[in-house]
Amino acid sequence: MEKDSKSKIMSSLFWKFAERIGAQGVNLIVSIVLARILAPEDYGAVALITIFIAICNVFIENGLSTALIQKKDADDLDFSSVFYCNILISTILYIIIFFTSPLIAKFYEIPELTALIRVLGISILIAGLKSVQNAYVSRKMIFKKFFISTSVGTIGSAFVGIWMAYHGYGVWALVTQQLFNTTVDTLMLWITVKWRPIWAFSIERLKKLFKFGWKMLCSALLDRIYNELYELVIGKIYNSESLAYYNKGNQFPSIVAENINGSISSVMLPALSNEQEDKEKVKRMMSRSMKLSSFILFPMMVGLAAVAEVFVILVLTDKWLQAVPLMQLLCFSYIFWPIHTVNLQAISAMGRSDIYLKLEVIKKVVGIVALLISCPFGVTVMAIMKIITSIISIFINAYPNKKLLNYTLKEQFKDILPAFSISLVMGAIVFIMGKIINIASLSPIKLLLYLILQVGVGAVVYIGLAYVFKFESFTYLINSIKSKLRNIAVDKTE
Repeated sequence: MEKDSKSKIMSSLFWKFAERIGAQGVNLIVSIVLARILAPEDYGAVALITIFIAICNVFIENGLSTALIQKKDADDLDFSSVFYCNILISTILYIIIFFTSPLIAKFYEIPELTALIRVLGISILIAGLKSVQNAYVSRKMIFKKFFISTSVGTIGSAFVGIWMAYHGYGVWALVTQQLFNTTVDTLMLWITVKWRPIWAFSIERLKKLFKFGWKMLCSALLDRIYNELYELVIGKIYNSESLAYYNKGNQFPSIVAENINGSISSVMLPALSNEQEDKEKVKRMMSRSMKLSSFILFPMMVGLAAVAEVFVILVLTDKWLQAVPLMQLLCFSYIFWPIHTVNLQAISAMGRSDIYLKLEVIKKVVGIVALLISCPFGVTVMAIMKIITSIISIFINAYPNKKLLNYTLKEQFKDILPAFSISLVMGAIVFIMGKIINIASLSPIKLLLYLILQVGVGAVVYIGLAYVFKFESFTYLINSIKSKLRNIAVDKTE
C-alpha cells in the first residue's frame, strides 16, 4: 500500500512539474519577447491591474476549494455545492471591480486603467467556473489533466500576445494574452475532466466545509494582500517605471520558486491529508519533501542571482538593467520557501486551519512593519527587508510542527543544510566568472555563449558535489526519474 502511495505521489509530482515547467517555459519566452517590444510603463500598468484581480481570485480559489481537497470523504454534493457558491461569489466580485475601476484609475492617476480592469476582470468569472475542477483534479491527484489544459492555453495565448504586441497594441497585448490563457485553460479542463456538477445544493455541507475553509481563505487573503502590497506601495509612492523594474526583478525568481514549490505543495496537500491519522508517516513525507524541494530550488535561486546581470542584458536588453540588483535580492527572499510551504501544508493537512491562520496573522504583522520601515528608503531597501522577513518566517512556520509532528526546526535545518551549502559554493564560482570579464563589451552571441558556460559550470559543480558527497536527495531524484521513464517506456510498448 505504501509503495502504491509513493508511486502515485511521484507520478503526480512528475505531471505537476511537467505542467508548471512547460507553461512557465512558454510564458518566459513570451515575457522576454514582449519585454523587448513593450515599454516598462506597459508592464507597470498591467502589474497594477493583476494585483486587484489576484486578490479577488483568492475568494474563489481558496477557502471552500481548499476544504474540498482536505476533506477525506468529499462527494459530489460537496463539490456541487461549492461550485454553485463560487459562481455566485465570482459574479459579485466582478460587479464590484467593474464599478470601482474608475476609483482605482483615479487613485493611481492612470485613466486607461478603467477599461483595462473591466476587461481583464472577466477572468474572475472564468475562475468561478474553474476552481472546483481544479479542486477535483487535486483531490483525485490526476495532475496529467492540468498538464493538458495548461499546455493548450499557454501556447495559444503566446501566439496571441506576441502577434498583438508586434502589431502595436501595447498594453492590450498583455491583457488579451492573460485573458485568452485563462479562458482556453478552463475550457480544456472542462473537456478533459469528466466531473460535472449535479443539480443539488446543500447549505449544511457548505457550513461544514466553511468551518475549515474560512480560516484558509483568511490566511490566503492575508498572504495575497501582503505580497501585492509591495507593488501597490511602489506604484503609488514612486511610479509605474519603478514598479516595472521591481515587477521584472521579481518575475524570474518567482517563476522558479512558485513552479517548484507550487508543484510540490499541490501534490503534498492531498497526499498528507490522506495520511493525516499517521503522524509519523506525515513527518517522514514532510522531511522527504523538504529535502527534495530545497535540493532543486536552492541552486536555481543562487544560480539565478549569480548570472542576473548577464541574463538581464541578454534577455531583456540594457533598458532593464535597474532590475538586476532587485532580482538578486529577491532570489534570496524566495530561497527559503521549501521550509515555509512544507510546514504550512502539513498544518493544513492535519486539519489545523486555526493554527495556519494565526501564523499568517503573525507573519503579516511582522511583514507590514518591515514594509513601513523600509518604503521611505527606496525599492532596494524594501527588497532587503523581504529577505529579513522570510528568515523570521522560518521560525514562525516551523514552531507548531514541533508539537504537532515532533519535527523540530533543528531537524528541518539539518534536512536542507547540505543543498544550501553546495549551492553557495556553486553560486560563488559562477558569480566570480561574471566578474572576470567586461560583460558590456560582449556581442549578443558571445553573451549567450558566456551565459551557457556559466550555467554549465554551475550545474557541473552542483551535481558533482552532490554525487561526491552522496546526497540522499540526489540519489532519490535520479532513481525516481529512471523509474518514471521506465514506466513510460513500458506504457508505450503495451
